Amino acid sequence: MLVLAFAVGCSRSERSGGLTIAVIPKGTSHVFWRSIHAGAEKAARELGVTIIWRGPLREDDRDSQVSEVEGFISRGVSGIVIAPLDEAALMSPVADAKRSNIPVVIIDSGLKGRDYVSFVATDNRKGGRLAGDHLAGLLGNRGRVVMLRYAEGSESTLQREEGFLEAVAARRGLEVVSANQYGGADVEGAYKKSEALLSGFKTADGGLDVAGIFTPNESTSLAMLRVLQDNGWAGKVKFVGFDASDTLAKGMADAHIDGLVLQDPVNMGYLGVKTIVSHIHGTSVEKRIDTGVRLVTREHMNDPDAKELLHPDLSRWLKP
Repeated sequence: MLVLAFAVGCSRSERSGGLTIAVIPKGTSHVFWRSIHAGAEKAARELGVTIIWRGPLREDDRDSQVSEVEGFISRGVSGIVIAPLDEAALMSPVADAKRSNIPVVIIDSGLKGRDYVSFVATDNRKGGRLAGDHLAGLLGNRGRVVMLRYAEGSESTLQREEGFLEAVAARRGLEVVSANQYGGADVEGAYKKSEALLSGFKTADGGLDVAGIFTPNESTSLAMLRVLQDNGWAGKVKFVGFDASDTLAKGMADAHIDGLVLQDPVNMGYLGVKTIVSHIHGTSVEKRIDTGVRLVTREHMNDPDAKELLHPDLSRWLKP
């Protein structure tokens, strides 16, 4: 049985004959996706169009996301904005949309093929390199490090992971002792994988025989933070995560996280909708639009621009 998120629309625009844009996230349970939704709503209000927000609950439900695209093609929406769960599995549905004269904008995570108008996303490889450079600096370019991957087929996190490994490989004094384990789509599963990973490096006195850790998305970062806290390792090993939530921000404030690589998901959702609408109206759009990425540390987390990324005010655009 497919578990789908609640569809959100604006009947006023539909009655007035305006555009209807389907926005399909990878999942709907993380703060990151709520931020994408807020940005999409912001753009929809500015442009006077309808958006329908609908996607899988879990970020590993490829069949559900494929079904969503197929359903919106049958419905005949004006355009589709989608964050593909899998860079290959969504190729065929997106090609079907193009054949049906429904343009598609890709957000967040890349898709193989060329059947889309534009790719609106973070420079994820750069984000991974930022994480690797920062962790290397914290460790003085020496020590053993581990990386917990996210999920196979996810192009965005693959780019982050590869960027991190590139940065670490440039420092001869750093040794990657594990980089082939996957946390998976939900926090509970990622917690078990994080705990299993670190247990292999537990020392006789209860410490850890690793100096640094990197996790490439919200769910793996939340899970790893909990494992470090639950086992008394938090603050004793350098830890760099990816993405923002109140829990991760508190972890950084408490010195349990040493840096977070932050995207701008509100801007990503906003530009995704603006780009598809511009294309529909005949305006030329860029094939690749970079929505920005930066690394934030505890020392600068209260700077106004950092606070906007760590604690975006989603209530302006979404109902509680």
